[in-house]
Amino acid sequence: MTKEASPYQILTLTNSNGMKMTVTNLGARVMTLLVPDKDGKLLDVVLGFDTPAEYLTSPEPFFGTAVGRYGNRIAKGKFELDGQSYSLALNNGANSLHGGPGGFHNVIWNVEEADDSHIVFTYLSKDGEEGFPGNLNVKMTYFLTDENEFKITYEAETDKATPINLTHHSFFNLNGEGSGDVLGQELQLMADQFTPVDSTLIPLGENVPVAGTPFDFTESKPIGKDINQENEQLKFGGGFDHNWVLNKKEQGALELAAVAYSPASGIEMEVYTTEPGIQFYAGNFLDGTAKGKGGKAYEYRSAFCLETQHFPDSPNQPNFPSTILRPGEKYEQTCIYKFDTK
Repeated sequence: MTKEASPYQILTLTNSNGMKMTVTNLGARVMTLLVPDKDGKLLDVVLGFDTPAEYLTSPEPFFGTAVGRYGNRIAKGKFELDGQSYSLALNNGANSLHGGPGGFHNVIWNVEEADDSHIVFTYLSKDGEEGFPGNLNVKMTYFLTDENEFKITYEAETDKATPINLTHHSFFNLNGEGSGDVLGQELQLMADQFTPVDSTLIPLGENVPVAGTPFDFTESKPIGKDINQENEQLKFGGGFDHNWVLNKKEQGALELAAVAYSPASGIEMEVYTTEPGIQFYAGNFLDGTAKGKGGKAYEYRSAFCLETQHFPDSPNQPNFPSTILRPGEKYEQTCIYKFDTK
């Protein structure tokens, strides 16, 4: 485990199969994730930068980061809770995205403990931070297991009712970061429904069947197969940038949510979650302006994100599963990205 000069630390996790992950305390970001391909060669499958400071000036602020206090969008940055109105910092047009400009992606997390196989991060999000109510104590643990799993456990407690929706925002390319677009990589989502959005990517409040639409990933297919179809929802997102409603056998259980696969590298990534939803984003806003590791330009659709989550704008959507945490309750979620080859 190595550390950089304050305030930024870089920590390294390894496992017995040669996997290696580097993480910085700035946003609890995953900077590199080295995974063996079908020939045993290690590929770095996440986009990012060579140094922590570069993340602060990136045109894409969410590479590899922890996201909170509320992952995804809240309409107009406003919600009501227990009869009180709250206004959040806006950073996505008229909406609040991923906790606002000063969200968990831009804070220094406390490294509570660390060794070669796990890191425990903690952070106190104070009452009023980015407009959210309550002092929120967050504990987040990253594991790199000998089963080739990058596992994240989330815990949080509050002293005042607050919305919470934590997630992880690695940008994946299973051919290796900076290696071109991901349109030939394949994806399966364990979801028969998705949540359509308006032109600002706020959900309309209903779940719609994916059958017969470009949003049907119930069988594995190339990401690029239907991404350019004439479709109002694809137009709004510039491609796929939506929440899928997972087919949960048991609410809150850790279940398979997605499988991504690269025929070129042979790397397969399974995603497991306790959450009810997953946001699939196909890198539609990447445009080459972000120069990543080794100066590589991150071009259009050169990565995808699979963010396990509760649904966007849930504080304003009474039909969606609640994201409100109250004093005396404990927020607990788990997400696993598991790697293999075939």
